[in-house]
Amino acid sequence: MKYILSVFLGAVSYGILSTIVVKAYGQGYTLGEVVGTQLLTGFLLAWGLAWFTKWKENRKAMAQAGDPNPTVATAAALTWKHRLMLMAAGMPTAITGLVYYHSLRYIPASLAIILLFQFTWIGVLIQAASQRKRPNGVMIITLIVLFGGTLLAAGVLEQGTGGFNLMGILFGLLAAVSYSLFILFSGKAVPEANPVYRSAWMLTGGLVLVFVLFPPTYLFNGEIVSQLMMFGFLLGLFGAFIPPILFAVGVPHIGGGMSSILGASELPVAVMLSSLVLNEHVSALQWGGVILVLLGVALPELYKFKQRPQARTLSYK
Repeated sequence: MKYILSVFLGAVSYGILSTIVVKAYGQGYTLGEVVGTQLLTGFLLAWGLAWFTKWKENRKAMAQAGDPNPTVATAAALTWKHRLMLMAAGMPTAITGLVYYHSLRYIPASLAIILLFQFTWIGVLIQAASQRKRPNGVMIITLIVLFGGTLLAAGVLEQGTGGFNLMGILFGLLAAVSYSLFILFSGKAVPEANPVYRSAWMLTGGLVLVFVLFPPTYLFNGEIVSQLMMFGFLLGLFGAFIPPILFAVGVPHIGGGMSSILGASELPVAVMLSSLVLNEHVSALQWGGVILVLLGVALPELYKFKQRPQARTLSYK
């Protein structure tokens, strides 16, 4: 149960971000300032945890070997090639933050998170294209359910398409593509490394990219000591630090399928907060669309769960 709760809380943390970003925009802060301070906070917290982890490994090595100056293989095992690979794998998450947060300037947060969740079917198409395999019947039904739920949740059936900002829609979909690529690359980048060090180096890569695109002048002109520090800390804590740790704790114990289902809790949390905190209108039909999207995310795993008893019965025969 604690591992299920861990993954659930990690997803809930992600669901908080869009509301904080809209509030930061309301105070006049820019995209570069918001994303830069988020990644800077995550960078500092992640490397603080990495240092603490290394200190614990040193103490454990001292206790086991009795050597007053032990060397720790886990940290040293990451060569510069590995570190650069992890930094490169972390850059798509920075790009996701940039385009997703930029979409919030044009469209409501409740719509932006729905567009981001299109990574579910985009990821399926990318995987199918890379493996040159057609999606099976269950996956096709899943894509139809996801698409129908998206139309309802976005309010297309109620409002039509005339009221939507095309620039916001474009950036929202780009965020979904970028997030799909992040999932694809991050899982293949030095998977044998300690998750703490992996997270720290991936955040380093994202931070470097954002600082190149948006030079952090706010670190030197005094802007960082304003409310920007508070927004950056909250975004870094709930977006770049807490979820990776909670996922690293829970996912290995409950599996990727259940993790995907629990990870979808980000969607209703984001929509609910946009309604309660930002006073965005979310109709009953849109909530029905959100439920359909969640069903679409869960459908493949529900199908697998249904097939397991049949497989066990056949094996007994």
